Amino acid sequence: MVFHPPVAIVAKAGDAGKYKVSLPAWNMIVRGFMSGAYIAMGGALATVCSTGIMASDAALRYGTASAGFSQLILGAVFPVGLIITVLTGAELFTGDAMLAPMAAFIHKISWAQVLTLWVLVYIGNLIGSIFWAYLMANGPFVAFDAAGVGTVTAFGTRAIAIAGAKVSYVGTMGMYSAFLKGIGCNYLVNLAILLGICADDAVGKFFGIWFPIMAFVSSGLEHSVANMYFIPAGIFTQGFITDPTKINAGINWVTMWTNNVIPVTIGNIVGGLFFVGVVYWVAFRKEIAALK
Repeated sequence: MVFHPPVAIVAKAGDAGKYKVSLPAWNMIVRGFMSGAYIAMGGALATVCSTGIMASDAALRYGTASAGFSQLILGAVFPVGLIITVLTGAELFTGDAMLAPMAAFIHKISWAQVLTLWVLVYIGNLIGSIFWAYLMANGPFVAFDAAGVGTVTAFGTRAIAIAGAKVSYVGTMGMYSAFLKGIGCNYLVNLAILLGICADDAVGKFFGIWFPIMAFVSSGLEHSVANMYFIPAGIFTQGFITDPTKINAGINWVTMWTNNVIPVTIGNIVGGLFFVGVVYWVAFRKEIAALK
């Protein structure tokens, strides 16, 4: 297994960012769509695998159930999305939040190029995530009878519950919490990206990516692109519920943005750009200069 030293990892991250900003706009969107769908696949798998093992609120409050175990299951399977993204060359906004600025620091590319990449990949991620949410909501999350009437399955109920939790950040402190969780998430996501870069073989990349992503999901942190799947999946699935008393009115396209995705996205940018990109550039810039 080939292992690159830290300075080489940072240099390679800058090279990767330079390549990404050079892509045509349409390619950024297409690759963003691919990664959005891949991250959503991990989210869908986490939803299915965690169904039935979540303890009740009362059980968690009094410590009578293993809340940590259910989080571990979520974290153990979710990383498939980033593993596919990295190994197949798709584009993920949260990874580009670090890689593109690293290229700006090392190769002196323009920040306009960085922002263009961010915007177009973000759009692609959103489209891919919503596409997979629609697929799951009309597939495994709902069972249709011969008349075409849909009934929400146990997996669908779990998807709605996850969406409800995702839009529960209300008020100033709620937004602040979502923002901080976004920072923590992308701090770990971009460490996973760097660990993926440090290995040349598929197995090394797999384990380098898996552990930090497992850590962020199991810790309950927030990822903007994943939430572009989780919340729409709940919205689409909830549309099959006919009993108005069982509908969570808080799950909708407005609260998706105001109660989650906007503050989480800002946190993701801070976590990737400053806590990984800037910190590693400052720490290794002299050694990087010596490599030239």
